[in-house]
Amino acid sequence: MPDWIPLNSSNLAACAYDEATSTLSVRFRSGRTYTLQNVSRETYQGLLDAGSPGAYYNDELKGKYPGG
Repeated sequence: MPDWIPLNSSNLAACAYDEATSTLSVRFRSGRTYTLQNVSRETYQGLLDAGSPGAYYNDELKGKYPGG
């Protein structure tokens, strides 16, 4: 798994993206981790670029990908 990248978020701690498998792992500050499958590189980049990573997760990722 690639390195974890810290996120500037009150809810999300970090994320890691594996381009070979299109897998995005998201670690919450609570310690819980979700691994989302079939996530595009563009969607991952959107999470990194978001002004609010937590809002981006809720709007664009939560419940929309297997594993999440």
